[in-house]
Amino acid sequence: MAELKTKPTTVKPKDFIAAVENETRRQDAQTLLKLFEKVTGWKAKMWGPTIVGFGAYQYTYDSGHSGSMCVVGFSPRHANLVIYAANAADTPALLKKLGKHKGGDKQCLYINKLADVDLAVLEKIIRSGLAEMKKHWPVSAS
Repeated sequence: MAELKTKPTTVKPKDFIAAVENETRRQDAQTLLKLFEKVTGWKAKMWGPTIVGFGAYQYTYDSGHSGSMCVVGFSPRHANLVIYAANAADTPALLKKLGKHKGGDKQCLYINKLADVDLAVLEKIIRSGLAEMKKHWPVSAS
């Protein structure tokens, strides 16, 4: 089986964010770092080369494939900010209040810039996603 690319690395999330070229994207990533730390109570860790993740959970699919992944996280990509949070029962209603975004009907939410969305609603989406993950998987701060 191929080695997973999305796994914890030794890169410091603040160093990764500082290297983001687009100034708006970099500032938004700094805001997201604080928001995710506030919501989760966990310190950030880099997962692969581009995902700033919080917490971890172990999974095993019916196929036998297993691994670990961050519970919630984000990635300041060139095209947009990607928010990783599981969908909860209240996610569809929250997405209607969020502001300008794409996706969100699975686990990935795409936002051009934080100025386009209501940060209080985004915080609720992250909190709901975290709670949803805790219902289904044993999660840890690592």
